[in-house]
Amino acid sequence: MDNWEIALSVMVGVGLSAACGFRIFIPPLVLCVAGKAGQMTFGPDFAWMTSDVALAAFGLAAALEVCAYYVPWLDNALDTVAAPAAVVAGTLTSASVFGAEMSPWLKWSLAAIAGGGAAGAVQLTTTVTRGASSALTGGSGNWIVSTGEGIGAVVTAILAIVIPVLVFFGLVLLAGYIIYRNPLKMYRQWRVRNLPEGPVPEGPVPEPNVMAT
Repeated sequence: MDNWEIALSVMVGVGLSAACGFRIFIPPLVLCVAGKAGQMTFGPDFAWMTSDVALAAFGLAAALEVCAYYVPWLDNALDTVAAPAAVVAGTLTSASVFGAEMSPWLKWSLAAIAGGGAAGAVQLTTTVTRGASSALTGGSGNWIVSTGEGIGAVVTAILAIVIPVLVFFGLVLLAGYIIYRNPLKMYRQWRVRNLPEGPVPEGPVPEPNVMAT
């Protein structure tokens, strides 16, 4: 396996892992379908991914998962267990597409760091989005979030197999945007908590006079 094949398999794995952050069982289902269609090959450890049993199991699990997220308030409860499950699913899914020639240590290290990290980051984003929807709509608007997540899982998983380079760099840009925006959001929240009500001064805030009595 040359360096380009390793890089490409990592991109595929990260893209599929990110899709696990939307829905845990949809990406493995897409991967099973791709394997049975001859579009993906697996090493000996994951040869079972092309079996009819795996296809049926992932299909049933994906259907139940999608339906469960349309039940009001059950979707919020599922988010509490979906975060660690998404990390595990992302790790296993990414490891399944890494070449058999890759050393086990490198394979599982990349799977845990890149795959599990991507799945966890996407899952955290969806949890925050659903929480905001629940707070604003009392849960009545959560079906829109659930539909978007389902579509995102399917589209991301398919594109990760078809055009992995585009998906990988799209995820990198998204991660950079989140990292860039979060410090600004924290700073604005700090100013709201610590500055008095009224117009925010344009210049620097004067230091309090500690010598005054």
